[in-house]
Amino acid sequence: MKLLDDLKQLAHPYYLFNLVMSLSFLASRFLPGLCELVFPVEQCGELTIWESEILFFMLVIIMFRTRKSGSRNMIAYISVFNMYAKVCNVLLWFSCDTVYGIIYIILIIVHFLIVGEPVYQGPEKVVYFQGLALDEEMQRDPRTVWLITYFTAWSPACSSLAPIFAKLSAEYTLDNLKFGKIDIGRYPDVAKHYHINDSSFSLQLPTISVFKEGTEVERRPCLNAQARFQKFYFTEDNIKAAFDLNNLYNDCKKVVESKKGKKEHVKSD
Repeated sequence: MKLLDDLKQLAHPYYLFNLVMSLSFLASRFLPGLCELVFPVEQCGELTIWESEILFFMLVIIMFRTRKSGSRNMIAYISVFNMYAKVCNVLLWFSCDTVYGIIYIILIIVHFLIVGEPVYQGPEKVVYFQGLALDEEMQRDPRTVWLITYFTAWSPACSSLAPIFAKLSAEYTLDNLKFGKIDIGRYPDVAKHYHINDSSFSLQLPTISVFKEGTEVERRPCLNAQARFQKFYFTEDNIKAAFDLNNLYNDCKKVVESKKGKKEHVKSD
C-alpha cells in the first residue's frame, strides 16, 4: 500500500520532469537518434574519463546523503537523487557546450516556477512560528505541551516528514497539546538559538523537539554517548514511540477533562 502511494506521488509532473532532467545527459548520450541530434556521432554511446568521474562522484555523494538521511521512503531517496543529479548535469552540459548548459539552467528555472512540489492536502493542526515567536508563546502559556519541527524548505528529508507530522497533528492535538513548525532556513537565528546545524550536510534536518512548561525535554535526533548524533528514521511509528505520544496524549487529555469537570461543577453550584 505504501509503495502504491509512492508510485502515485511519483506520477506527479513535478517528479516526472525532475527525473527527465536528472537523466537528460545520459539519455542524450546513449539513446539512438537523440544522441545524433545533440552530439557528434563519434561521441555517442560513450563517456569521457572526466564525465565518468563526475558521475561516479555524484553517486558517492548520493549514497552518503541517503545513508545519513533520516528518511526511509522511496520519495525521499528520489528527491535526494534528483537534487544532486541536476547539479551534476549542469556541469556535464556546460562541459560539452555553454549553450546547452544555459538551456538546461533555464529549463530548471522554468520547472521551479511553473511546477511546484506537491504538498500534503489532508487535515492538519500545525502552528507555523516566525522567528522566536515560539518562546513568546511558551512564556504566555507554559502549561501547553508543544511538539516542534525545525525544517528547511530545500531539504528532502524535511519534505518527507511534512505529511507525517501533519497527520500526527490532526490525530493528537488538544487544547494543551499542540504541534508547531519553524523554518530555520528563513530564520537562522532560531537555528542558533536551539543549537541546530542548518547546513546542507547537517544530520539535524529535520529535528523534532518536545517542550513542557517552556523547557525542552526530548529531541530527535539526539546525541549519543560519543557526542555524535544518532540516526533517527522519521516514520509515523518511530515518532509515536520516541516521544511516547499515546501516553502524552492521554496525560494531556486527563488535564483537559479535569478542567472541564471543575467548570461544570462551578456552573452547577
